[in-house]
Amino acid sequence: MDQKKTGQFLKMLRNEKKMTQEQLAEQFYVSSRTVSRWETGSNLPDISLLVELADFYEVDVREIIDGERKSEMMNNETREVADKMAAYAGTEKSRLLGSVQIMAIAGVFASLIAIVMQSIGYEPGLKNTVTMIASIASLILMSIITLYVTGTLERVRSSKKLMKAIRISSIVMIVLAILYFLRVFLIMFIVFGLLSVEIAFQRVEVDTDIANYNHYLHQEQTKEEVEKYGYSALTGEMFEIWPEHITADMSVTDYQYTYYNPWDPQYVIYMTVEYDPEAYENETERLAGLGIEDYIGIYSVTGEPEGYDIISMNSNDYYGFTYAMIPEGVSDNTRITYVSVWFCNYFLDLDVHKYIPDEYLLPGFDATENNPYRQENLIPPEELTPEESFSLLFPDLAK
Repeated sequence: MDQKKTGQFLKMLRNEKKMTQEQLAEQFYVSSRTVSRWETGSNLPDISLLVELADFYEVDVREIIDGERKSEMMNNETREVADKMAAYAGTEKSRLLGSVQIMAIAGVFASLIAIVMQSIGYEPGLKNTVTMIASIASLILMSIITLYVTGTLERVRSSKKLMKAIRISSIVMIVLAILYFLRVFLIMFIVFGLLSVEIAFQRVEVDTDIANYNHYLHQEQTKEEVEKYGYSALTGEMFEIWPEHITADMSVTDYQYTYYNPWDPQYVIYMTVEYDPEAYENETERLAGLGIEDYIGIYSVTGEPEGYDIISMNSNDYYGFTYAMIPEGVSDNTRITYVSVWFCNYFLDLDVHKYIPDEYLLPGFDATENNPYRQENLIPPEELTPEESFSLLFPDLAK
């Protein structure tokens, strides 16, 4: 049998009918690609279609198979045999596909049930999102298989308008699904993108003019400054240790205020003050009343700075330290040094050694990004709830 000859014959018959491949495909509920394959000889019609094609073209089945017209038409007996063969082939095909169709339909319902169960109590996360996407993909695949084995797909494919509508609907559904299940990741991507841009333009602000101390510390700020610096500068609980004002009985010998805000406000501040004897006594009494909170071990700190005695300490295992200290073993001392190293999320972006003398730092202090204390205390991202993630990213808003 010459398949190419048969294909050319089928093409000739179609042309005699003055029909396009698309029109013939619609007539027999197949795709135009299927008709094209018939006519190129790469594929042949099912036996069940041969009789229909012969009737449609008004030719003998043998003529189609041989790829040429015969001098006499097929007799009634031959046609009857061909009809029975076609019916038999259809019956066998139905039997073979019956079990496949049942399994395909069962697969569709199983996929639907899986998606519904996963949707109940769905929580955003990489694992849950991947599982949901896999379930949706499985549903789509099983639906396509079901349409194919039932013959519906072939009829659908033969309609250009219906195929166009299906393509558009599929694209819209895929986009909506991606937006729905990846909304958290998209939001985080946008937020981190915007923050990255903001960080690129952030600069470390360093102020050594003690005349600005009261401005940073109290109520002399503009609304824009309060919003920018995150806190009313030094008025938070962590800064109760700092003097309320710089007064006439205080002589500031060393001062630097460093501020940086890549994600959250970060401060590295120190000030050394020489007091009048009476003012020194009053200040040390005030500081003693504030107490010394336990700080050993936080951010690997091992003790007091060498040569100093801490007389007041406000420590926080998340944000850092504020403390006041005096020279060790000096009987007539009237000097007090105040220090604040305050940051967020268990690490400090600033190189602390560039912005404060090492002698003022607590020994062992390590707040670099991968410091051991952070590794011990930071909850892995996959274990965080959405509320905890939001609170860590935006602590001020979470309050």
